[in-house]
Amino acid sequence: MQRGKIAFGKINLSLTATDSKASGNAISGAGTSMGFKKIDKEQMQRKVEEISGDLESQNLKEIMGITSFGRKTAKIFDINEQIAKAKEAAPTHTQITNAELSKDNALEVEENDDNEIIGPLPSIALGNLQPTKNEEPDEGSGDEESDDDEMDLFRNIPNTHEVKMQHGNKAILALAGDPAGARLASGSIDYDMCFWDFAGMDSSMRSFRTLQPCDNYPIRGLQYSITGDVILVISGNAQAKVLDRDGFEKMECVKGDQYISDMSQTKGHTAQLTAGCWHPFTKEEFLTAALDGTLRIWKGLRNKEQNTVIKTRAQGGLKTSASSCGYNRDATLIAAGCVDGSLQTWDTRKMFVNTTHCVRGAHQKNCEITSVVFSYLGHLIATRSNDETMKLWELRNLKEPLHTWSNLFSRYDTTDCCFSPDDRLLVTGESLQKSQQQANIYFYNVQTFDEVKRIPVTDSHIIKTLWHPKLNQLFVGCGNGVIKCYYDERRSFRGAKLCVVKTYRKKKHAEIMGVSQIITPHALPMFRQEKSRSSRKKVEKERLDPVKSHRPDLPITSGQGGRVASSGGTLSSYVIRNLGLSKRVDDDQDPREAILKYAKEAEENPYWIAPAYKKTQPKPVFSEPVDPNEEQNEPNLKKAKKE
Repeated sequence: MQRGKIAFGKINLSLTATDSKASGNAISGAGTSMGFKKIDKEQMQRKVEEISGDLESQNLKEIMGITSFGRKTAKIFDINEQIAKAKEAAPTHTQITNAELSKDNALEVEENDDNEIIGPLPSIALGNLQPTKNEEPDEGSGDEESDDDEMDLFRNIPNTHEVKMQHGNKAILALAGDPAGARLASGSIDYDMCFWDFAGMDSSMRSFRTLQPCDNYPIRGLQYSITGDVILVISGNAQAKVLDRDGFEKMECVKGDQYISDMSQTKGHTAQLTAGCWHPFTKEEFLTAALDGTLRIWKGLRNKEQNTVIKTRAQGGLKTSASSCGYNRDATLIAAGCVDGSLQTWDTRKMFVNTTHCVRGAHQKNCEITSVVFSYLGHLIATRSNDETMKLWELRNLKEPLHTWSNLFSRYDTTDCCFSPDDRLLVTGESLQKSQQQANIYFYNVQTFDEVKRIPVTDSHIIKTLWHPKLNQLFVGCGNGVIKCYYDERRSFRGAKLCVVKTYRKKKHAEIMGVSQIITPHALPMFRQEKSRSSRKKVEKERLDPVKSHRPDLPITSGQGGRVASSGGTLSSYVIRNLGLSKRVDDDQDPREAILKYAKEAEENPYWIAPAYKKTQPKPVFSEPVDPNEEQNEPNLKKAKKE
């Protein structure tokens, strides 16, 4: 049976137009989704849940007034519309500001009683009041601003009250305050070092501890570390010391060999120290300068060894000594003022072979630069010298100083200067000349270089000045052993203000009540109390007792009881006594008498010599006495030799 070929053709269904369109859309949609496929029940359930969730979220948005949930979509702005809206709002804004200005001016006019104008000013006047960009400020306004700045500087100086602290009678060469402002340390030329605790002092202002850390050497410099737990002591010795807060020694630097010519090969300084300071932020690192021509950096309190040696050179490569030294605030520079009048700096990030800056003739030659201080910002350096000048330098141009202040007499080689905490003032003191009655502290403006204020302090020299940044108090060390503290009642904090309010109270003596004695005449002896005697008799009785009176050993007389001269005052008697002779030997005894004591006993009971001659010579034979005349007639050979 032959079958025909099967052929596929177009299938036409008799559907309406709408149905055909719908079917066409379905077919096209199916074609885009890569053919027909059967939908699972899980997918259908998910789609139903999504639709229901969308409906619920729309209802919640309508109720709460929220536009969207979850992740925010970026808004699309039309720039042209925004510009048009800004142009429309600009004139209205200017009208509002003009109205506000007119109201403010009207209020100012009402407050001023001298003006006769009442009501808001006209628009022309308002236009004149508004300064234009092209107008230059008046000279009068600039002068007023400068006057206001000077008044602010004048008010910032804390000098409304002062307190005096007595260190001793000699000149104070060193002052240091810990970073927290709780304690102050002072060093003097009389070798003493005092600790002052502001929280523990009263109005008597007495130090709680005084010591001599460097024996018989004056204290030239003191500085607390950045943490305030240790203090560096620079004395006239070649070895610096580190003490803790209570004055106990924690470290002493090694002394170098003074017979080695190359100072870089020695382990420490070989001459007197001149200055020293701590690293600004490294805890156990400090710098020292000495008259051996070197600056040495020490690291660590345990190894006690130097880390770096810096040599200071004069013009021509000769040796010179550093009289002062210091770090800047970020520890990138080390500055040293030398005896030859030069100012030298080194970069700590490089090798210390050559100087970074070297100013020859910064001060007069052979006059020590007694102080080198960096400003808090670090761009200015102030130097003080014994040539009666103080100079201000800028690091960007060290060829010439910004300004030089003269007629500042200084007698001590530790006279210093300091910046105010805001770097707007420079403070220094002067030594007292013969024609002066009082020495002064000078405050200079760093920007205009004018003298802002002058404070008379005392009738002695002013050596050290310390402006504590945290306390806002000024401490001044004088040549008569007095430390003066200046503070402001409003702008200063803690420090001496804590001590002034505490009244000085004397120690109360404890009152001792006499114990009444009960007399019992018929009591047993062991229960009877001793009769009360006068204190005089009691003291006399205790005086006789060697134990209660703590009587020392009696002086050497007879030498008994194992004393040094127990058998006389000579060495031979002492040796004989120590060799075991129990009998006492007197140096004053006659030896002939001592021998004759035993003559009778020797005759009756011979023991040593007599028994040997008893048989041969029972009777002793002695030499006959010789006539001196016959002795002279004998020849010289027979004469006995006499010495």
